[in-house]
Amino acid sequence: MGAGHGHVLYRESSSPVHRLPPEVKIVAMVVFTVAVVATPREAFWAFGGYALLVAAVAALARVGPRWLLSRALIELPFVLFAVALPFLGAGERITVGGLHLSVDGLYGSWNILAKGTLGVLASLLLAATTTTRDLILGLDRLRCPHLLTQIASFMLRYLDVLVGEARRMRVARISRGDDPRFLWQLRGFAAGIGALFLRAFERGERVYLAMLSRGYSGRMPAVWQGAG
Repeated sequence: MGAGHGHVLYRESSSPVHRLPPEVKIVAMVVFTVAVVATPREAFWAFGGYALLVAAVAALARVGPRWLLSRALIELPFVLFAVALPFLGAGERITVGGLHLSVDGLYGSWNILAKGTLGVLASLLLAATTTTRDLILGLDRLRCPHLLTQIASFMLRYLDVLVGEARRMRVARISRGDDPRFLWQLRGFAAGIGALFLRAFERGERVYLAMLSRGYSGRMPAVWQGAG
């Protein structure tokens, strides 16, 4: 994996946050997430402080609020669930705007929204300021099991290859009159998925054998680990 390998969330920049070692950013995100999760839901001031910290890091990393908020929409299903809690919760109830809401449900809704949003924003900031290669290197330096980091590195390295293979297979199906967009064409789609799995498995076997023939012994070369 070359140094230029990024991902769809990575934003090229020369900010101080981008220049931090990846293991520092990973540890910081994990510590921040644990602190957010461990904070009592009644400590509103603490969540305000966390939000200011996220905003400060985003400004330092030159990541705009519009970019962050648009990507944070991934948590929308949890937001919908949180909105329903005040209506479904039991216990003491209060009236707000003519609606009878559960007090415990309101706290639960706030807890999910605040902690979920902060966690998503922290993860987005890590992804926006760290390439996939640096993320894996950071995990390796943090003594993450080598097997996991190597699987992740190969997965990221060959993801584009598999996507390209799937695209070519889809074009081949369409050129033969099979466009599986309807329920009765799902059999062809399932067959394509199976063929793609077999091709990926066979490609992985060939790559692994080629690595063994070049002296691979279960750990990537020191050049790959220490680069960057």
